[in-house]
Amino acid sequence: IVSGAVAERMKLWAFVIFSVILTGFIYPVEGFWTWGGGWLSAMGFSDYAGSGIVHLAGASAALSGAIFLGPRKGKYGSKGQVNAIPGANLPLATLGTFILWMGWFGFNGGSELKMSDISSANNVAQVFVNTNAAAAGGVVAALIVATMLFKKADLTMVLNGALAGLVAITAGPSAPSALGATLIGAAGGIIVVFSIIFIDKTFKIDDPVGAISVHGVVGIWGLIAVPITNPEASLGIQLAGALSIFGWVFVVSSVVWYILKLTIGIRVGEDEEYEGLDFIECGMEAYPEFTKTSK
Repeated sequence: IVSGAVAERMKLWAFVIFSVILTGFIYPVEGFWTWGGGWLSAMGFSDYAGSGIVHLAGASAALSGAIFLGPRKGKYGSKGQVNAIPGANLPLATLGTFILWMGWFGFNGGSELKMSDISSANNVAQVFVNTNAAAAGGVVAALIVATMLFKKADLTMVLNGALAGLVAITAGPSAPSALGATLIGAAGGIIVVFSIIFIDKTFKIDDPVGAISVHGVVGIWGLIAVPITNPEASLGIQLAGALSIFGWVFVVSSVVWYILKLTIGIRVGEDEEYEGLDFIECGMEAYPEFTKTSK
């Protein structure tokens, strides 16, 4: 999640160090609040597979990183205009989305933790159906909205619509009907299109892949949607959980980013950004037949 929001301008080792701290400390603390029997669990906060605990947390860290890092060169003009920087390989992006879609069956279905009896096996089956239905709903909704707004079937928005549908259903994939899951995913697909545009144009936060919108904004929607199909969940508690997760991860991540920025630095130089981090950080080109790089 974080890597997408800081792509094309972050130093490799700054990112590696941050990732270790995020996965080794920041995430486990807030994960324990619910899944470890902590205070959010005691309040009745419900997040089956992690719309908030995983996705909102990742997006909060990504938002902090993108703010500290600043936008890519040329992303925003002197008069406030937003300049699109197209992705390098949309077929690979599409393949990556389908791999994520497939992996989500394990992500959500595995959160049942067992299928050794009829009841749990049926729950896993329902989770599988709802996970797929939500993703499909997100795809269709994002496609329709993007076509209405841009007069084109924007593939990047469609792919983010699929992921948005998956994120939206992750907080409560076992409770809705297949139709309900489709509608929850479709709402996520609609939200993500407008969120990406709004964050880009209004806040001028450069998020190359839309990770903050997909995982953060839609992650909040996923938490809010839980009480719609789960009568034991409370909207107020869901919102309190979302705020707590965001506050913890964003604040602590900001401290870590700030320390890294003061010590080893987090951003490559302008020339290095232009040359490309594949060559600068890894010593090789992703597409050597199409590029020229000075040594």
